[in-house]
Amino acid sequence: MSRTLGASGPAVSPLGLGLAALGRPGYITLGHGGDLGRDRSVEAMERQAHEVLDAAYRSGIRYLDAARSYGRAEQFLSSWLVSRGVRPGEVVVGSKWGYTYTADWRVDAERHEVKDHSLPTLRRQWEESRTLLGSWLRLYQIHSATFESGVLDDASVLEELGKLRDSGVCVGLTLSGPRQAEVLRRALDIRVGGSPLFSCVQATWNLLERSAGPALAEAHAAGWGVIIKEAVANGRLTGRNADPGLRPLREVAEGLGVGVDAVALAAVLAQPWVSVVLSGATTVEQLRDNLRALEVKLGDEAWERMRSLAETPETYWAKRSSLPWN
Repeated sequence: MSRTLGASGPAVSPLGLGLAALGRPGYITLGHGGDLGRDRSVEAMERQAHEVLDAAYRSGIRYLDAARSYGRAEQFLSSWLVSRGVRPGEVVVGSKWGYTYTADWRVDAERHEVKDHSLPTLRRQWEESRTLLGSWLRLYQIHSATFESGVLDDASVLEELGKLRDSGVCVGLTLSGPRQAEVLRRALDIRVGGSPLFSCVQATWNLLERSAGPALAEAHAAGWGVIIKEAVANGRLTGRNADPGLRPLREVAEGLGVGVDAVALAAVLAQPWVSVVLSGATTVEQLRDNLRALEVKLGDEAWERMRSLAETPETYWAKRSSLPWN
């Protein structure tokens, strides 16, 4: 069971693995600290990342997503690819530029990452990513493109990304915040050298935050790949969240005999414009639970019961920004 990353992109699996929670000792997902145990050394976390990557590969996952700011995620992924003898073409690897990891392997750091969408950062981080991931790296994305960063109006950055596109790398962007749809529609119009610059978008869409859906459908219709992140809302759409407001989701999950995370992921997989949905699993057990989503079929009654879960974009992103690093 495979899909393509856009109309002319590489073949990918419907479920991918995101490494945001596996590459650094601190992240905002609910219960992340407990998933890592007491040993958060680089060596211990690399072993855990490799265990989850092994399980993902065995289960058929063929899209792997990293970023320069995910601590040592690119290094862990690189060492796994080499040690397991995975050939370029057997998996599709995507990474991102625009944030620099600054936490120095501390969970209590004042700042975990610094955003900079300048041309020097693009050039530096592309070389860092390319050195680690080589010919496995098929997709390079602007990390959290926003109007405020000015990246979509920086001619020098867009020209440099055009060179990457012309070299055969898929160029994309990821989105965050309540204006995802507006930023995406701006990106859809960008051309460099007479051709569309971008061919892929990674955005947040889940049962709580659905506002970008129409714009993502437009991107899909334009031939773009669509990757969905935060399908379980950083743990808010899992069994770890005791919020009474999630009762409809729990009831649907109980009726289907799966976890609420599987229903949340299945809801994203059901969207016809989706290429890949990312699992953010930190443990093999979480990954196995997430994979149940591939078996779930949601009927009209389930969708009707879960309609009340939707929040306004402003509410969703305010709650996300308040999640503690752990």
